[in-house]
This record gives sequence, C-alpha cells and structure tokens, in this order.
Amino acid sequence: MDIWEIDKLALFLAFVIPGFISIKAYQLAFPGTERATSDQLIDAIAYSSINYALLIFPIISIESGNLQDSCKFLYYLFYVFVLFIAPIIWVLIWKYLRTRNFFQRNAPHPTAKPWDYIFAQRKPYWVKVTLKNGTIIAGRYAAKSFASSAPAPEQIYLEETWLLNDKGGFERAKNNTAGVIILSSEISHIELRS
Repeated sequence: MDIWEIDKLALFLAFVIPGFISIKAYQLAFPGTERATSDQLIDAIAYSSINYALLIFPIISIESGNLQDSCKFLYYLFYVFVLFIAPIIWVLIWKYLRTRNFFQRNAPHPTAKPWDYIFAQRKPYWVKVTLKNGTIIAGRYAAKSFASSAPAPEQIYLEETWLLNDKGGFERAKNNTAGVIILSSEISHIELRS
C-alpha cells in the first residue's frame, strides 16, 4: 500500500485539513496550551468528520446534481468552502455559544486564564502593578499597550508610566519614557481601574 497514491493522499487531506484548520482557528480564538501537531492528528480527523456531518445535506445536494458538469467554478468553490471556510465558521459559532451566559452555567469558560480573559477585551485601564518586592508601578493600559497571551508567559507593556501621589492616586505621566514592560515573574498582583 503506497500512501502517495493520489486517491489515498486525497482521502488523507480531506480528513485532516478541515480538522487542522478548526484546531488552529480554535487556538487563535481561545489561546491556551498548545500541543504538538503529531498529537492532534486524531482530533483533526474527528473535527473533519464533524465538519462533513454538519454539511452532509449540502454535499449530497451538490454531488447528486449536475453542478460539476455545468459550472466547475461553483463546484470547486463549494469544496473550498467545505475544506477551508466552514471549519472556521464552526469555531466562531462555538466561540459565540461558549461565551454566552446560558452555556456557562453548565460548562467552564473556554479561556483558561483570567489574564487572557481580561486583556483579550482590549479595554483601557489605569493599572497599578505591585511587584513581589513591594514596589508599585503605575501606568496606563490603552490602545498601544500589550499583554501576552497563553501559552506565552504573562508579560504586560504599559504605554504610559505614571507617578503616584502620597495617597496612591495617579498624579502625572513620567517624562521621557516610552512605557514599561513588566514580567510575570516579578508581579505579585495587579489592580485595574476603568
């Protein structure tokens, strides 16, 4: 049995490509721990099968009609949709469902870490980062700021660094600074203010 025969290769790709696209789209939608690609082969085949099961009626309709003979472009465009676009659509629908309140009553939130959940919302915050040695770094997390996401270790870039007054309030932005990068290994806790 030669795996490089066209029919076997086409069958392999048909049952792996949509699943891998779903897996990668899910990893982008919900950053988390990544697994080696070789460990995801069974999952990819399962997700491809789910993709075909959800699209079984359109596939049967296209295959039983004469679209392949009458309009090859639309026929191939349909299969581009089946192989490459539908797997992403299923992930978007799944993300929508998993982030709704009615679904979360019975299942955990798909975002593994509060860090990723908060910073994925891209809301601006006034931030006080307390380091393990007790030092407080204050700043503004806004449009040009950045926070890492899983599986990378937590790091935060604040585009503005601020001085605090004696009462702990934000007094003014520091002069001549382009912000600050803070590593999670140094952080004790973070306070966010709207």
